[in-house]
Amino acid sequence: MGLVSCVKTKRDQPARPRDLYTSTYFEKMRAYAEREHDEWWILSAKHGLLDPDGDLIEPYEKTLTSASVAKRREWASEAVDQMQEMGVLRGDETLVFHAGKAYYEELLLLLEDFPDADVAIPTEGLAIGERVAWYSDRL
Repeated sequence: MGLVSCVKTKRDQPARPRDLYTSTYFEKMRAYAEREHDEWWILSAKHGLLDPDGDLIEPYEKTLTSASVAKRREWASEAVDQMQEMGVLRGDETLVFHAGKAYYEELLLLLEDFPDADVAIPTEGLAIGERVAWYSDRL
């Protein structure tokens, strides 16, 4: 199951979550997630876990990249609650993060409480340009 982070660049009008984010980086993560995962979700700094085909949402200006550790921990706690509610933490799949460290670091600590939750981060340790290249090489 793919977990794709939101990005700063967005449309200027409401859109379905899959279509709201417009950067090349997001488009590559999305294309990879759609091809490689049966199911994928968006990790939104404002909304937590978003169904890519969910209701229209308004553009927003919020990121975890510059958020304090306390804010990222609070966000991660809410996101894990949403994952449980939406059945993402079934235990029969690997959670594959397509995101920067700000979007998975605190989540990983909370996921330790779910021993059946396997995690993979294929671009871990790569800088943003290297992550874009990683996806480009695989699409």
